[in-house]
Amino acid sequence: MSESVGNKIKNLREAANLSLEAMANSIGINTTQLSLIESNEVSPTISMLMKISRVFGTRLGTILDGTEESGPVVSTQSQMQPTISNSNDSTELREHMDFYSLAKNKSDRNMDPLIIDVEYLENLDNMSNHEGEEFIYVLDGEVKVTYGTDTYTLKKGDSIYYDSIVPHIITTSSASQKAKVLAVIYTPF
Repeated sequence: MSESVGNKIKNLREAANLSLEAMANSIGINTTQLSLIESNEVSPTISMLMKISRVFGTRLGTILDGTEESGPVVSTQSQMQPTISNSNDSTELREHMDFYSLAKNKSDRNMDPLIIDVEYLENLDNMSNHEGEEFIYVLDGEVKVTYGTDTYTLKKGDSIYYDSIVPHIITTSSASQKAKVLAVIYTPF
């Protein structure tokens, strides 16, 4: 059984001799929220995971994956399980995205390809931003991508490529819809 994201973060923090408070301060959250993440009661956002990986001087995949492979990594649909569920940066459990890694365990990668199941999120106040770039391709359904002050509606077969430093968020167009996207996230190391 693979180690949970929260446990990995806690083990990395303890191995680096960082206190809960020092780690929380370095990623811009409070100690209660970090404690909830480490105990797997709250899922961190991709943006938060990127900040955490920077603290440890490692790639996002190191936190999301298990053992590392140097050769090719094949992902089959039958093996796909959510890597993380994404909630906003608050301690609420409003989850609206499940992430499936397509390069799980690939060492030294520069991109993180993911399949993301997207649901509706009413409150768009907590947009994500981080270094790097993202490419989103809609596989099924319809999504709304809010990027800065602009909103783009994308249907099956549409794509968007953007700088991740600009605040952004992805949701479906309505509460009755679900969508599936291919996302490729690049974060400079």
